[in-house]
Amino acid sequence: MSKYSIDITSIRLSDYHYDLPEEKIAQKPLEKRDQSKLLVYQSGEIKHQIFTDLPDHLPKGSLLVFNDTKVIRARLYFRRETGALIEILLLNPESPREVHQAMQVTDSCVWSCMIGRKKKWKDGEILQRVIEVKGKSIAIQAELVDRENNQVKLSWNNLQLTLAQLLEILGELPLPPYISREATVKDDEQYQTVYARQDGAVAAPTAGLHFTEKVLQDLENKGISKEYVTLHVSAGTFLPVKHDQVIDHDMHSEQLIISRENIQRLKEFAGNTIPVGTTSMRVIESLYWLGVKLIQEPKAFQPDAPFKIEKLFPYQHQKDSLPTVNEALEAIEAFFSIHNLQIWTGETEIFIMPGYEFRMSRGIITNYHMPETTLILLVAALLGEDWRKVYQAALDHDYRFLSFGDSSLLLP
Repeated sequence: MSKYSIDITSIRLSDYHYDLPEEKIAQKPLEKRDQSKLLVYQSGEIKHQIFTDLPDHLPKGSLLVFNDTKVIRARLYFRRETGALIEILLLNPESPREVHQAMQVTDSCVWSCMIGRKKKWKDGEILQRVIEVKGKSIAIQAELVDRENNQVKLSWNNLQLTLAQLLEILGELPLPPYISREATVKDDEQYQTVYARQDGAVAAPTAGLHFTEKVLQDLENKGISKEYVTLHVSAGTFLPVKHDQVIDHDMHSEQLIISRENIQRLKEFAGNTIPVGTTSMRVIESLYWLGVKLIQEPKAFQPDAPFKIEKLFPYQHQKDSLPTVNEALEAIEAFFSIHNLQIWTGETEIFIMPGYEFRMSRGIITNYHMPETTLILLVAALLGEDWRKVYQAALDHDYRFLSFGDSSLLLP
């Protein structure tokens, strides 16, 4: 008997290919972010709208779940004494491990990074930049402390300056790899959602880029409720899947922060929740499986230790042995109550692929994704073979693709 509840071993990446012409990839956003096209897919039918029409197409009484992570200026440049330029892209903090703590340190921290020209950076060599802040010179140093794992220690000589403040001055915004231009000052605003508030992402939750204050107000006027969760999007979201047998993909892990209020609201709207973007979907689906874990092994969790949802955990249970959504959320709520918690931090590497049974999400608002990626697999999990119908309709009607592209509302 298979250890998985469905046959995920037969899922092949090559079955999730489509031809994406380069000219369909949006290189910059529209001037008015809420004027993007909106494809509405509902029960097999497709309509073409404008994003400002979104409130008219959401089911009554829906709860939209937004990811309020904020993209940090995570790309840093240092020069060796020889003049060689070293590029450092911060990915995940290692010390301290939690993103919100790492952003507030005032002396030093260690991050896992992507490093350009790493071979030129010698072991033990400390790179330095000096910047002026309010008339004071501040020296920032970078040291490659773990070459194999690309871990870099950053330190600076001003205890009044947090890492978040330092990156605002020193760093550059990391645009996605398929954007073939340099970041501009305009991107600081345009590659950020209007509701971003929790520093820590190295990629924007791009489904949220279309929302404006007016659209948010129109949602409220229509009786559509909102809730904000936090998942710090990592660069792993752009990593290609290198194995045709998709379960062999080394799924990236991302940090999330949940609150007691999140759980209460999700319980209240169970069955009528629509995540804004794949990251919000990953959060709320992970929460169901966190509840399952708490029911199965209540003593395995500590309030001061992060929880983790492993990539294939959802596929290791038979359907008839699983709790209801309410039971899972009540288990999390009880944990918050017993330990007098207001927030809890964890990690998820949940891998949503065809055959996955959605527990929390009624649909999704999302952009258009690269072929043969984990994000296409997620859309296919929600729509089945109709994902092809949606993507072909978007191509035929000249929709703009990827991070700065157009949007869709998918309601199976």
